[in-house]
Amino acid sequence: MITKILQKQMDEAAKDIRYLLERGYQRDSSIRFTGDHYCLGKNERYILARTVFSTGTSAERKKKKLKCEELKSRTLLIDGYNVLITLESLLKGEKMWLADDSFVRDIRGVFRNHSNDHVTFEAVEEMLCFLLNSRIKNADVLLDTQMKNSGELAAFIRTKMEEHSLTGDVRTSKHVDYDLKNCNPSYVVATADGIVIDAVKNVVDIPGCILRTWNNEKKCISKCDQQI
Repeated sequence: MITKILQKQMDEAAKDIRYLLERGYQRDSSIRFTGDHYCLGKNERYILARTVFSTGTSAERKKKKLKCEELKSRTLLIDGYNVLITLESLLKGEKMWLADDSFVRDIRGVFRNHSNDHVTFEAVEEMLCFLLNSRIKNADVLLDTQMKNSGELAAFIRTKMEEHSLTGDVRTSKHVDYDLKNCNPSYVVATADGIVIDAVKNVVDIPGCILRTWNNEKKCISKCDQQI
């Protein structure tokens, strides 16, 4: 749990990191130096690493980000685990963070250790419901082969897409990031992975869009410097 005192330290650290980034300092060293200065723990540093960016980086990512209402008749390429794990966090009522670049992110860090459960399947339903309501043209979902039971999850998503009459495919890959970064520019890529966002033309934040439809009293998002 983040206390008020710790939150204040993180807010100050976020300001310092932004200042260092604007001055041209390396990202990793800026977070490490600031984290040491404020005696922050591993989790707090992880939050800052996933949410604090330079003005230039944030501005470029925001320009690529489509509004939730702009997906009609578009073709999506979905970073499966990135989207679904974040949705799992939302469904579990875990704390979420609104990053400087406007993308909603969690801090679970469970990639590689992820296991499919009922929340995973509920997250799939939430994602597909959003896609259906958005009246997209097509959606392809990519899942990392190295994740446990990725084939099982791919089969489940494929079946549910057929049930919802959603056009698209689900496939596993050993190099999901490469596939996303080098996809056809006509795709709208659904991810909150900063490295992927920086490499593609158009992106959408599916968890962020879904969160907008939920009762704000039920779920909580935080932002360094601001509670919203």
